[in-house]
Parts: sequence; C-alpha cells; structure tokens
Amino acid sequence: MQPRAFAILTALLLGVLGLGSLAVTDWTPAAGTSAAGSATPGTAGAGGSGAPPSGAQQAGATATPTGDPAVWTRSTLRNKLMAEMEATDPGVALADLDKITKAQPYTVRFCHPIAHELGHQAVKRYNTDFQKVISFPHETCAAGYLHGAVEEMLNASAQPEVDLLKLCAPKNSGPCIHGVGHGTMFVAKQDVAKARDLCNKFTTDQNRIRCSEGLFMQLFGPDEEDEKAKANLPADKLAQDPLYPCKDQPSLFQSACYFYAPTFYLSSHDYPNHPEVYGEALKWCLNGKASGGAVDCSRGVGSRTMKYNLDREDWAAQQCATAADGWQRKACAEGLVSYYTVNYTDGGAAGRLCAKITDKEMQGYCRSAGGLSASLD
Repeated sequence: MQPRAFAILTALLLGVLGLGSLAVTDWTPAAGTSAAGSATPGTAGAGGSGAPPSGAQQAGATATPTGDPAVWTRSTLRNKLMAEMEATDPGVALADLDKITKAQPYTVRFCHPIAHELGHQAVKRYNTDFQKVISFPHETCAAGYLHGAVEEMLNASAQPEVDLLKLCAPKNSGPCIHGVGHGTMFVAKQDVAKARDLCNKFTTDQNRIRCSEGLFMQLFGPDEEDEKAKANLPADKLAQDPLYPCKDQPSLFQSACYFYAPTFYLSSHDYPNHPEVYGEALKWCLNGKASGGAVDCSRGVGSRTMKYNLDREDWAAQQCATAADGWQRKACAEGLVSYYTVNYTDGGAAGRLCAKITDKEMQGYCRSAGGLSASLD
C-alpha cells in the first residue's frame, strides 16, 4: 500500500473509532521517571478520558484539498515546515506555521519546539550569520524560532560566556535574552548551576531573570529529540522534593523555576490522556508553599493549561476553578492570561479570553489579570 493511501485510511479509521486525541498526540516516553514513577515527558496535545473534545478531535478524518493532513501531529507539521524552509526560506515556513496555528489552535501545543528546530536549522543554513537568521519575522509560537537560533549560536560558539552578551545587543529584547537562557542549558549540558553562572554574566537583574526563564523552560521542557538536551531531573531527588530543584536556587532565579516546573509534572503524568492532572498539578504546587513558590507554580499550571488547550478556553478556566483556595484560582487565572496574550499578541486578546470564560469568579480574575474593567459585559 502506498504511504499516502495508508495515511488516509488510518485517518479514516481513527475518525470512526473516535480516537482523534491519539492522532494529535506525539507521545514518546523517555527513560526517566518522575516522583510518581511516570515516564518522562514527550510532546503532545490534549483530550483523553473525561475531557470535552478539542478542535483536533472534531476535525474531519480526510486529507484537505491542499494535501495536508486533516489533523496535524508534531512530526507531520515539523516535516512539512522543514521541507518548506529547505525549498524556500525561514520566512515562508514561519508564515505558514503562523497561519496553521491560528486556524487550528490545538497545534500550539507543539508549535514552539518546531519553531526551535527551524531556528537551529536556519543558523546552520546561513553559516551562523545571526543577523540574516533573525531578519525574518519570528514572533510566531512565542518566538520559538528566535530561541532556537540563539541556542544554536551559543552551542557553536568558542566563547559562549562572551558571545551571550553580544547576541541580543543593542536592543536586548526580552524574547532574545529568554532564548539565551535556553542556549545556556545547551552550553552547560543541562547543568543548572553552570547555566545559571552564564545567565549571571548579564549586568542587570531584569536580564538575569529573563535569561533564567529560558534556562528553566529548557530544564523542564527540553528538546527531547536532542540527546544533548535530555531533562536532568533525577527520580530520587524528585521523590525527596517534588519541586526540585527550585527551592535550592538563589532568590533571583526561584520564580522562573517554580513557574516552569509544572511543564515537567504535566508531561510526566500523561496529561493528553488524563485531563484531571491539571487539577492535580495545582495540588502538587502546594509543595512550594514553605519556600514561597506555590503562587508562581500555580501561575505556571495556568499557563501550561492554556497552552495545551488553546482551542477550549473555558474548559481551561474550569481546571483553574478546581483549586480549593481563592489565591490559587487567581494565580492560575493569571497564568491563563499570560500565555494567551503571549500567543495572541494583539491588544484585544485578554478581552476575548475573558469573554469566553463562563465561571464568574474566574472571569473576574481574568479581567483583573488582563487589566480590564471588572464591570465590562
């Protein structure tokens, strides 16, 4: 059977059997384990038992007139875009990625790592001409292309401790320095202390914090396809401290660590097939109360919940509403707004999100987080 015919037949069978959630899940467990003994993270979508159907699950099962699959997986979308970039340039691939993620929001779950790969490949293609690499519009998927480009530049540098201060100059934009943070983990081979020392090369606390955000995003949500970027979170350490290594970080770096820690928790607890894990993650965040990290952790849960369920905003808000305490529901809502406005950068994004939330308390927290009037209809 020809591969294309086989793919279409498989898609039809999945549609009939109602297994659309598997079609959008790119889940390949790694070897390590979390505190609960689950497999370490892969990359995936949402859905599973007890969850309302996502946009991907509602999609038809036949190929589109353009020949694209009706339901994208990380691998099919990645292969399409890498081929486009090879045939044209990064700008064409990124524009197509932006179009696809806006038309089919479930693809946002895996668009950021794909954009990372495009950035890595662009640096190789243009022989480390960084200005050429970033000359293409690169804000789609939370600037993942820029992050990947900076990672590759630092990884190829003979003096990363010097070059990291030059890459983003003179603008030193937040997304670029965030990308440097990702790159520090490549240079340090996932050694947090060494990567932290590189972030400390920046001369202002603001830029050190921005760098730390990329550092911990890379730690808890690594590019698992890259053998040099595997998560370095030993099961015995997690058993002793579920939020390891956050409480051990200097105060300037703790907030980012707690914020991104839920990325690992959710992926290592198979969130695509267990939607109840979002509420459980909020309870897990309470492990950070003694060290002051529970609020940042709860914001992180909200952010990841929105990222993985961008096509069902009200359902995402309902997960935040399961928290027992108001402060945690509020923090989770702040995370929802945070990711939504990073993904949709126009000025009306927060208002659109809040209008879709039916729970009045959560809607109020959303409006507060988005700087909106609580009296708006």
